[in-house]
Amino acid sequence: MKNEAENQGIQHSIDNIQHSTFNIQHSKARLLSLDILRGLTVAAMILVNNGAGKFTFSTLQHSRWNGMTPCDLVFPFFLFIMGISTYLSLRKTNFTLSAPVMKKIVRRTVLIFLIGLAINWFDMACDGRPFDFAHLRFYGVMQRIALCYFAVSMLALVMNHRYLLPVSFGLLLVYAIIISAGGGYVYDSARNILAQVDLNLLGYDHLYHKSPVDPEGLLSTISAIAHTMIGFFCGKLICNARDNDEKVMHLMLIGAALVIAGWLLQFEYPLNKRIWSPSYVLVTCGGAAMLQGILMYIIDIRGSKSWTTPLLVFGINPLFLYVVSELLGILFGATGIKDGAYSAINTVITNPYFASLCYALLFVSLHAAMGWILYKRKIYIKL
Repeated sequence: MKNEAENQGIQHSIDNIQHSTFNIQHSKARLLSLDILRGLTVAAMILVNNGAGKFTFSTLQHSRWNGMTPCDLVFPFFLFIMGISTYLSLRKTNFTLSAPVMKKIVRRTVLIFLIGLAINWFDMACDGRPFDFAHLRFYGVMQRIALCYFAVSMLALVMNHRYLLPVSFGLLLVYAIIISAGGGYVYDSARNILAQVDLNLLGYDHLYHKSPVDPEGLLSTISAIAHTMIGFFCGKLICNARDNDEKVMHLMLIGAALVIAGWLLQFEYPLNKRIWSPSYVLVTCGGAAMLQGILMYIIDIRGSKSWTTPLLVFGINPLFLYVVSELLGILFGATGIKDGAYSAINTVITNPYFASLCYALLFVSLHAAMGWILYKRKIYIKL
């Protein structure tokens, strides 16, 4: 009897260990299709930011003002993906605000924001102005990522996260009123409320100067936060669906609804990346949701994974590779490496558009090689 009881106790312990191991493995499991979409987005970000020469295909340039090019899909896709990832991360804490969780969010926000400032400073330093802090740009891509991550994370923790979708539409409505009343679509910084807020808050010397408004300015961050919240909601759809088929169906339906709503809205509020217009949010979030659904069907349902590795190397270390690309892009431009490489390519590929594209692809390949080394060594650099 004693031996039987001991054997039952041992078996019970083994069952508990196996159950715990399963939970650990399950919690650490990654959604491969999301990593692939993230990798595709980061690779595209690097590609469109690093053309060379004076001529670049229009599809690889941001729209000057109203309208949208394929290039304008890249950054909003990343914010959408970050929204999904934020849901997946906070779900592990049961959306409970605690000192450790708060510390992690604040630490990550500050670190990402400071890295963005460091990139802007490095650009000045390579231009021979390392101590010209009076002209340091405060905004940027990394800074917007930091602010959106912090806002969505905190809202999800301090309020019922189920309300984030209506809150996101509420923010878009508020932003629509702001740009309607304040001339947000006016191509003149003197009459555009978005530009005037930034000018009065930070001053001309700390802003982006290649368009009437800073594309990562303060007021348009309201819209970008709403954008990230929609991604957060799609993360909830993915987690709460019964199976992969239902996940794909939900993503395709919500994606199509958002694209149609954005297309209809653009007749009153045109698509505009520079001001991150409400229609731009809906169309790009919808497109990202549908692409995520398509990838989920191909990868997670059909099991087609053999082609994913080149994108996976970008998807598992996304921010690191993006930051390195920004720093190398600045360095290559300042030292003449970029111009020299482009000239060499242009002697072989005489069409300047294709020569520029070739340089950009080689630049992406360089980062793919770095990502591959990290991937093979199972090194995951998290900010």
